[in-house]
Amino acid sequence: MTALRDLIDLVRAPAALSVPGDVIAGAAAGRTLGRRTIGLACSSVFLYWAGMAANDWADRHLDAVERPERPIPSGRVSARTALGAAVGLTVAGVAVAGLAGGRRALAVAAPLAAAVWAYDVAAKGTPAGPVTMALCRGLDVLLGAATGSRTAAALPCALTIAAHTYLLTALSHAEVSGADPRLPAATLAGTAALTAATARGAAGPVRPALAGWYAVQFGLPQVRAVADPSAQRVRDAVSAGIVSLPALQGALAARGGAPLLGLALAAAVPPARRLVRKTSVT
Repeated sequence: MTALRDLIDLVRAPAALSVPGDVIAGAAAGRTLGRRTIGLACSSVFLYWAGMAANDWADRHLDAVERPERPIPSGRVSARTALGAAVGLTVAGVAVAGLAGGRRALAVAAPLAAAVWAYDVAAKGTPAGPVTMALCRGLDVLLGAATGSRTAAALPCALTIAAHTYLLTALSHAEVSGADPRLPAATLAGTAALTAATARGAAGPVRPALAGWYAVQFGLPQVRAVADPSAQRVRDAVSAGIVSLPALQGALAARGGAPLLGLALAAAVPPARRLVRKTSVT
């Protein structure tokens, strides 16, 4: 029988702390914050966990060589169980979106689920991989704004999260082999540009403060990866990119007029950093 801890490892449960902020930032930008936002955030988490399980199922043969400690190649979770979890979580995620946000939310959740599976079974490891993953996170932001009539207002927020995701996914391709130092240097430059764009504007101190915290949390590990582009340094930078995302989401929520909610989102960064020391998020 599969242990709960092994399922937690399969879906990278701690990394889900980076997910509700997509929906919340999108809802703040689209002025749709409310009770339905909670349901849409739960939908987002289910779809994220589905993607993690599908990722390990699709990579089970490669992981047997490169990462034998992962749940499937180590024998802790069967391939059949992983596939079942991925399918079940996908169905749950789309269903919860429909219950929480109706047809408009379904119109975003369904293509989001399709993009998640497309990344895991086809796009990953190809030039289309970072773009597909960026699409997933961009749609996740738009899911938060889908229940209102101002979904387009969330597009700048969605593009910001998508750009961060693109940088992170491109960097993650060197997690096992290590990188040419030009790769972390390029993603570091992209992180700096995102920080500047997010912090710009007169909207109180919360937005620039959280944008700066995001830059420090994600930027410093990338600086170390430029100096030493080994696989371990790259993995550290990728983990930092996942863990620091709530700070960026918080800055975007503040830009959408919800600074206190932005601070609450950013408060997830310290516990997420502690959790990744116990459970891998990559």
